[in-house]
Amino acid sequence: MAETTLHIAGRLYQIRCRDGEEAHLAHLATLIEQKARQAQQGTSGLTEVRTLLFAALFLADELNDLKRESAGRQNALPLESADEPAARAVESIAARIEKLRDTLADAAARA
Repeated sequence: MAETTLHIAGRLYQIRCRDGEEAHLAHLATLIEQKARQAQQGTSGLTEVRTLLFAALFLADELNDLKRESAGRQNALPLESADEPAARAVESIAARIEKLRDTLADAAARA
């Protein structure tokens, strides 16, 4: 089991992950950091928890849009469509984002 440090919203988080996933988690942390900055720019004086809350809401909103878009495509296309592997990939990524969101929420709750 590997350990990595993620920098999000001005804080460092020690996260355990499977060996080899450190770079992937760092990339996801960058996405969360971008949303945290977006939240801080939109509303000044946010606490750390509220910044992370808004970042999670922004990411959840994007994820929800992708899921709706994917579901719309699946309903519009034949079952054996060439887009099916892409839709499965998007769903897999969405599941990984949700898992990371839960992990970060747990880490923030313990902090």
